[in-house]
Amino acid sequence: MEPFATNLRKRAEELGISNAEAARRAGLSERRYGNYVSGRREPDLATLVRIATVLGTTPNELLSARADAVVTTPEQMFRERIDAATAALLPDDLERVAIIVEALATVRERAGGATA
Repeated sequence: MEPFATNLRKRAEELGISNAEAARRAGLSERRYGNYVSGRREPDLATLVRIATVLGTTPNELLSARADAVVTTPEQMFRERIDAATAALLPDDLERVAIIVEALATVRERAGGATA
C-alpha cells in the first residue's frame, strides 16, 4: 500500500498541515495515523473515508498510484486548504469562520475590490 502512504504524506504537505494535525482532524491517534503514513498499516474503509474527508480528497485519490500530478493554482490550493480545515470544525466554529470571511469580503468591497 505504498502509494497510499506516499499520497497521504503528499496531500497533508499540499495542505500545509502536519501528520499530527491530520490525525487530530480525523479523530485518530498520532501513532495510528503514523502507521498509515509509514505504510506499516492499512486503514479500514471507514477510516480511509474519514481521512480522505479531512484531507479534502477522495479515497480513490489517496489509493491511486497517480503518475500525473494535478497542477493547481495558488488560489485553488488555498481553497482546498480551507475546505479541508473546515471539515473538522463544529457548527459554532463554522459560524465564526463565516463571520470572519464575510467581514474580509466587506472590507475588500469597500476598498474597491482591489486584489493583492
